[in-house]
Amino acid sequence: MTTQANAHEPSAGLIALMLGAIGVVYGDVGTSPLYTMKEIFNGPHAVAATPDNVLGILSLIFWSLILVISIKYVLFVMRANNRGEGGIMALMALALRHRNQQRQRNIIIALGLFGTALFYGDGIITPAISVLSAVEGLQVAAPALEAYVLPTTIVVLIGLFLFQSYGTAKVGLLFGPVMMVWFGVLALLGGLSVSQNPDVLEALNPVYGLRFFLEHGWHAFIALGAVVLALTGAEALYADMGHFGKRPIQLAWFALILPALALNYFGQGALILRDPAAVLNPFYLLVPPWAMYPMIGLATCATVIASQAVISGAFSITSQAMQMDYIPRMQRIHTSTAAIGQIYVPTMNRMLLLLVICTVLGFGSSGNLAAAYGLAVTGTMMITTLLTLIVALDSWQWRPHRAYPLVALFLAVDGAFLGANLLKIPQGGWFPLVMGSLLFLLMFTWRRGREVLTYHLQKAAVSLTGFIAGLNAHPPMARIPGTAVYMSARNLSMPHALQVNFEHNRVLHERIVLLTISTEDVPTLADDERINIDALEQGFYRVTARHGFMETPNVPQILRLCRLQGLDIDSGSASFFIGRETLIPSDKPDLNPWQEKIFLVMFRNSSSPIQFFKIPPERVVELGVQFEV
Repeated sequence: MTTQANAHEPSAGLIALMLGAIGVVYGDVGTSPLYTMKEIFNGPHAVAATPDNVLGILSLIFWSLILVISIKYVLFVMRANNRGEGGIMALMALALRHRNQQRQRNIIIALGLFGTALFYGDGIITPAISVLSAVEGLQVAAPALEAYVLPTTIVVLIGLFLFQSYGTAKVGLLFGPVMMVWFGVLALLGGLSVSQNPDVLEALNPVYGLRFFLEHGWHAFIALGAVVLALTGAEALYADMGHFGKRPIQLAWFALILPALALNYFGQGALILRDPAAVLNPFYLLVPPWAMYPMIGLATCATVIASQAVISGAFSITSQAMQMDYIPRMQRIHTSTAAIGQIYVPTMNRMLLLLVICTVLGFGSSGNLAAAYGLAVTGTMMITTLLTLIVALDSWQWRPHRAYPLVALFLAVDGAFLGANLLKIPQGGWFPLVMGSLLFLLMFTWRRGREVLTYHLQKAAVSLTGFIAGLNAHPPMARIPGTAVYMSARNLSMPHALQVNFEHNRVLHERIVLLTISTEDVPTLADDERINIDALEQGFYRVTARHGFMETPNVPQILRLCRLQGLDIDSGSASFFIGRETLIPSDKPDLNPWQEKIFLVMFRNSSSPIQFFKIPPERVVELGVQFEV
């Protein structure tokens, strides 16, 4: 009986994780039917709603879902999990692991940072277009309500971002059942429409997509810029892997999401075959008139949830980037005691909300935003493919003859979508490019500035060995009872705070702990792998605490782990000395003038190490050190 009960427990847990994944991970791709077909058959590059064209477009959409999401992301890219974590920063860490040549590392870092910047751009556009497209259903139901579309959209978005502080787990439990209803309705509406025109299923044959290209040539290539809207959210499901795990996300896709999406797209196609005028809004025109307002409400809920996928992904990426020192420190809150990947970043949440509202007001409609949408998605997709190739060759030990053909196929598809979206730059594609370039500039500047600061710290540092030898020859005036903990940067022999304190006061504590916190290229570490203690002369101890890039270092917790290795330190009675670097512009700067200004602003506004490392503030002594950069 016990064995039988235990056998059912993993299934129940898996179902709960699948439900959460449906509620958080698949909202973005799940709401693409709201606008994809409408954008293909409308606008400046609209495809004529002929039977052959409808079947060709449906074939392109279906096989794009199979090639890009099912095969590339769900089966191929999600293998590149860094101890369960996904996303382009985790992928970059994996790609760097076996590459030691600096030029290769620089190229990988540049690709990873630009892909991350584009993902943030996607995180701005997705909530805007998703919620706008749902609320615009009011115009279909009652044209007189058009004036209320933008205000309603902004109110819904504010509510969504305010809800983030409750955490991904609670969000997923609330959103999961709603999305189950949403995908059920998608399948039902699409299935009913397909039953009236079953011939539409002929588009399952990829020949129809090929024929569409042969007949329309350049115009067919342009149409890919709208077809790619069906794939939005692919990168988010990879970035959100750490929230729910690989297996629940994979099972949910094949068991529910893919069938429901395919049915709805084919249902919209069947409707257009019956009534070509339905291209104006084929999604809402699938809905019976009596169900229009309930459908608008459900679609609004679904699009709010759709935004959750990229928002959760943005939190994960931000956390990883902070730990890998590509962006300044920000407050980070773990919202689950069970899942390390479930986090909330208040500053990022506020920034995203502000940028999303500005985007809604600036573009004004989902049609205008559709021109901006796609470029960030396809750019990130291509970078993800390139980085995964490196991981396949280095970490998975795939032979080139196995890896290159598969990746070449992915790159051909990614390149076609990216090229088609580049044509939309004048209509709005400039927006994600500008946002991505700006964010890349900020991350690159921060990284470069930190390298310059580290160089100056190393240059001014005193040898710890020489310092201790000097104490043996010339003891200090006094050794104060108790323990002093000095936060010490990696690669530094002796902390500047210790040097400054001794020069001014000429006294030392009886026991001095030099604490270095090191971030590894894995998301988490076990406690028995975390701490390394070196006992030195004169009561000095060097403690190195290793953390994964998804973990928040916690100094009191580190000291408790030290106790297990024989170094008993009470964080409530120890004194913590921290160097507070003040940076000033230099007459001979190591950074370009614009980099210098940007880095100084970012450095001054970064989170305090006291708050970030959870150091008891009442036990902290800050000592100022000034550097020119």
